[in-house]
Amino acid sequence: MALGRRQLSGTGFGVDIGGSGIKGAPVDLAAGQFAAERNRIPTPQPATPDAVADVVAEVVTSFGDAAGTGPVGVTFPAVIQHGIARTASNVDKSWIGTDVDALLTQRLGRQVHVVNDADAAGIAEARFGAAKGVDGVVFMATLGTGIGSALIVDGALVPNTELGHLEIGGKDAESRAADSVREAEDLSWEHWARRLQKYFGAVEDLFWPDLIIVGGGVSRKSAKFLPLLELRTPIVPAALLNDAGIIGAAVLAAELGDAPL
Repeated sequence: MALGRRQLSGTGFGVDIGGSGIKGAPVDLAAGQFAAERNRIPTPQPATPDAVADVVAEVVTSFGDAAGTGPVGVTFPAVIQHGIARTASNVDKSWIGTDVDALLTQRLGRQVHVVNDADAAGIAEARFGAAKGVDGVVFMATLGTGIGSALIVDGALVPNTELGHLEIGGKDAESRAADSVREAEDLSWEHWARRLQKYFGAVEDLFWPDLIIVGGGVSRKSAKFLPLLELRTPIVPAALLNDAGIIGAAVLAAELGDAPL
């Protein structure tokens, strides 16, 4: 089973591309934590492929020898299918159809593996965080501007699930239950929890997960809303918070590091 995969060792490197900042750090692959303080550079505007690639290269090279020479894992706010961006969220629409793997591999001169940002966070939680050692089906939702999702089955990622777009009550789930909606509509925690109940209840009925993890910045306030939910599935806050994307991307790149360029 996937949870029996070999233990990684050494240092990898992860980069998290976001709408406002591009962050990167070397990652201790055995411990699942940063091996040096991360570096963050504002995302260029407009966030075109060439402009973002330049900043990614700047982030990696800023660490000098500490960046290593192995594969670099990169998160991207989009559906990533075989290295190609199929959507674009908070970055320029010119990314759609771009082979992000090839672009960054050429720019960095080393192997790059690009993954959806929520998927990277889910892998990090499965390897080192709230789902470490959990067998079966793990569902992670990142509650922020929208709802990102990751589905992990026996430690293996099912990529690009995009389950924040489930239709619930005739509406896109993230248009009702994202944390940004809670803030914009000034919802009480109780009111928002009722919307989350419908969302997570639908996820339960579709996938019967063994564990649900809630990520995103609002997970720091999980005590205000998780106890209000009545689910048959255990639901817990994410453990790695904002570090998860970089760590997960580095881990996935290292696991695929034997693949040819």
